[in-house]
Amino acid sequence: MIVPVLKEFLAQNPQVEIVFVSRKNFSDLFLNIERLTFCGVNLDDYKGVFGLRKLVKKLNKEHQPTFVADLHDVLRSKIMTILFKLRRKKIATIDKGRKEKNELTRKENKIKKPLKSTPERYADVFRKLGFSLKLSHQLPENFHQKSGIGLAPFAQHAGKMLPIEKSLELVKILSRKNEVFLFGGGKKEVEILKQWESEIENTTSLAGKLSLKEELKKISELEVMISMDSANMHLASLVGTRVVSVWGATHYFAGFLGYGQSEKDIVEISDLECRPCSVFGNKPCYRGDYACLNQIEISEILNKI
Repeated sequence: MIVPVLKEFLAQNPQVEIVFVSRKNFSDLFLNIERLTFCGVNLDDYKGVFGLRKLVKKLNKEHQPTFVADLHDVLRSKIMTILFKLRRKKIATIDKGRKEKNELTRKENKIKKPLKSTPERYADVFRKLGFSLKLSHQLPENFHQKSGIGLAPFAQHAGKMLPIEKSLELVKILSRKNEVFLFGGGKKEVEILKQWESEIENTTSLAGKLSLKEELKKISELEVMISMDSANMHLASLVGTRVVSVWGATHYFAGFLGYGQSEKDIVEISDLECRPCSVFGNKPCYRGDYACLNQIEISEILNKI
């Protein structure tokens, strides 16, 4: 979700260069961004305080940053910002809004209102550092010849995933008139989607076959992507593909709707008092029935498409 923010920040601040530090496997997300250097790190090489001190020393020597933006606010990044501050760097840290997110997701007396979007929270970090930044919240232009429908039926947590039998039925209906491309990652997901591909005409499983760069290219060529509240929604945002997103235990009020995506393209059970029960969908359903997902009708998704 940070990528579109960085692009707009650099466009509006042409005198600035960014060194972006993250895990090595995210490098394809940052290709061809002018004045951005991606610094891929294997965190196993920098364990503990002494390891992080080694990383800070390396970054300071190789890149000599003037400002440090902590866009994560976890223990590791907190330690690094302290170490940078000792080197007299100007620091700013993201405000994740933990208190209001807790009020949004608690079991009783929820305060159910839209919170600041995550991209705006990222932008605030740069604003704290003294830079101007106004986000467009628009999908990037996409000039590809588009065909086919993408479906990413899985999510990291059960609270964010449509029942698998409903996703299967959705594929069967869509494939009657459309070419359908299936996306997934884990070993079990690959096996399930491979089976769907063998059973359903006009269906191709791409699970486990593409690099991140290749996956982004394929998503950019789709007419529409159907995704849970998951990474695939955000990948589609990067390449300007519209998403019909399915939300269960989570809620876009928490600020994680894909950048430039429309609230009108959301599928959800909006009148459940228990929603949302968590920010990331990682808490067990206290009702025990995942009504937020089981009550969603396939027809609602088809209508959005």
